[in-house]
Amino acid sequence: MLGAALGGGYLLGHAMGSGNAVNTGFLDAGRNTPAAKLQQVLSLIDRQYVDTVQEGKLVDEVLQNMLQQLDPHSYYIPASELQAAQEPLEGSFMGIGVEFAIQHDSIVVIATIEGGPSEALGIRPGDRLTSADSTRLTGPDVTNDVVMKSLRGPANSKVTVGVVRRGSKPFRVTITRGPIPINSLAVALMDSGGTGYVKLSRFARTTHDEFVKATSELKAQGMKRLVLDLRGNGGGYLNAAIGVCEELLPKGTEIVYTQGRASPRQDYKADGDGSLVNMPLAILIDEGSASASEIVAGAMQDNDRAVIVGRRSFGKGLVQEEIDLRDNSAVRITTARYYTPSGRCIQKPYGKGIDYKDDLEERYMHGELLNIDSIRLDSSEAYRTRKGRTVYGGGGIMPDIFVPADTSDNSTYLSELFFSGALNQYSFDLADRQRATLKQYGNPLNFDRNYVITNAHLQQLAVEAKALGVPEDPAGLKRSAPQIGLRLKAGVARNIWGDKGYYRVLLGKDRIYERAKEALVNGTAL
Repeated sequence: MLGAALGGGYLLGHAMGSGNAVNTGFLDAGRNTPAAKLQQVLSLIDRQYVDTVQEGKLVDEVLQNMLQQLDPHSYYIPASELQAAQEPLEGSFMGIGVEFAIQHDSIVVIATIEGGPSEALGIRPGDRLTSADSTRLTGPDVTNDVVMKSLRGPANSKVTVGVVRRGSKPFRVTITRGPIPINSLAVALMDSGGTGYVKLSRFARTTHDEFVKATSELKAQGMKRLVLDLRGNGGGYLNAAIGVCEELLPKGTEIVYTQGRASPRQDYKADGDGSLVNMPLAILIDEGSASASEIVAGAMQDNDRAVIVGRRSFGKGLVQEEIDLRDNSAVRITTARYYTPSGRCIQKPYGKGIDYKDDLEERYMHGELLNIDSIRLDSSEAYRTRKGRTVYGGGGIMPDIFVPADTSDNSTYLSELFFSGALNQYSFDLADRQRATLKQYGNPLNFDRNYVITNAHLQQLAVEAKALGVPEDPAGLKRSAPQIGLRLKAGVARNIWGDKGYYRVLLGKDRIYERAKEALVNGTAL
């Protein structure tokens, strides 16, 4: 349920996190109200139903179904799932501070969190974690859930971890758990020509601070222009999106306004303290960019502040507020719509007769991801930017520069390599065998320039994939060789340098990024 809700984009209003419990309305069964009717039925089930019923579970399902009748983005979060739902937006949790992957039935450290407890004690990428106190962390039964329950815990609590390190004897180390940041900024890089690149994966409570810190460091390195990547970013907090916009827009510039039946209009404008007001700017979007991402893209487009590059965004223009219930569960309920500065609401249609969940598949089948002429624009939803350009509401942000999806090297074999985990596992094995040699490249840029994925690598991948249940497909391997090689190389880089290595490799073949950079460098951007 949470995966579907979050995958469809989300925007949480400024009142989030107030912690105010609300009355559920099940008060007086004697009154002739819809709430009283529901309470009466629940009482009848409790007293007279033929079998024992888990009433709490039944109520959870009723609440979820009821909220989904309102709109696609109002939903109920059970108490057991609330913490997991909030952590990515709150920006931290308590743990030992490692990024890990399960490889060959063992837990492998991919990276340690800078400033975290594990880094301070000398845990390194490539270390295997074999146990946590009395819990074994090896074998076919180890899952992500088991690992997280074992390594996370209350602040200042301790866990003794077994470690196996290549070239050393196994040892144990006691780690004191502490606050571990969940970064919403995936990576910040700059190329040799002065183009800075920042990718935001979500809009969390810490996003504004992360963005300011990263762009300040890029400016100190000589950044001349900025590409902000919001592809695949499903949204988050409204205030986080506003904070990013305030760094990019002059004082008094309108960013967004919200309004609903019970929510009077509220306007948000730039406060004038922005550090990037004069920085040439491009924003990357695609069909996975939703909600808070669309607020940023829409504000920049309507104010003619940036060139928007990529494909039409998701189309989610509803604001949710989270309200805590007495049993520590919560509801996220739509309270308003948001509108870009020109007055457009980019929410795509929903309701009876509309298959909201299959919209992205329909875009693909209709040809929209490949051909700009296939995009359906509603002429009744036409608006004007500050400079008089025509933009459209009613279904996402349409980019200023359309870049179609590249399907030339797609194949069923490529998909099977991804979803089986074979590509990920072989990239890890390749990096792990050459870890000391690969580090001699010094940094991801040198690695990207000099390391070559050979045909022998691809053939060995095919052999190992077959052992994992992926049938051999020479034609598919040949067709998808460029994409497989790129992903394999990026995976190797991630296992050595983390996300900076991964994105450095991918950007070298990223057509949307290259088109945005070209527009900025050539002065054809807005």
